[in-house]
This record gives sequence, structure tokens and C-alpha cells, in this order.
Amino acid sequence: MSGIGKKERETQNRVVALFQKELGYRYLGNWEEREGNSNIEEEMLIAWLTKKGYSQTLIGKALYKLGKAANDQSKSLYEVNKAVYTMLRYGVNVQPDIERDGMAD
Repeated sequence: MSGIGKKERETQNRVVALFQKELGYRYLGNWEEREGNSNIEEEMLIAWLTKKGYSQTLIGKALYKLGKAANDQSKSLYEVNKAVYTMLRYGVNVQPDIERDGMAD
């Protein structure tokens, strides 16, 4: 590992420690080389949204919009990151189907 890579890894380790110890986050490990690694962990997100009471229909619509924004190659990396951050911070605007009420199926 180059000197730059080593320093970056050390910084990342400090950030991980901060999130774990100070903020109470659960660290899932370094997934850099993991098969099927993705910037959106759909299974975990689906489980969390389901636990919060959202219907599978709304979850599917939200995941579609989030994935579309995250993988938009017509925009700059800055614009993509901004769009994803906005969705994560403020939510994804999706509507339930007319015949459904939006609560858990």
C-alpha cells in the first residue's frame, strides 16, 4: 500500500471509530472486495423501511427512484451525490396507488 493509501486508510479507521464509539453506529466491515457490493444495500434498506411501516409498494417506488438517481451517468458525480443526499436527508417523494392506503401490505 502506498504512503497515501496508508494515510487514507488510517483516516478512514478513525472515522469508523468515531461513528461506532461516539455516535453508536454498527460497523458492518470493509466491503470493498465483497461480491455484489453496491452503493445501495437494498435488503437492509427494505428491512428498515418495512420496520418503519411503509408498504412494499412505496418501498419499491422509493428504491426505484433512489437507484435511478444514484446510477444517473448523464450527470456529474457532484450532481449525483447531491441528488442522493437530498433523497436520504429529506425523503423520496412517492405516492401510494389510488386503491391502496400506503400502509404495510
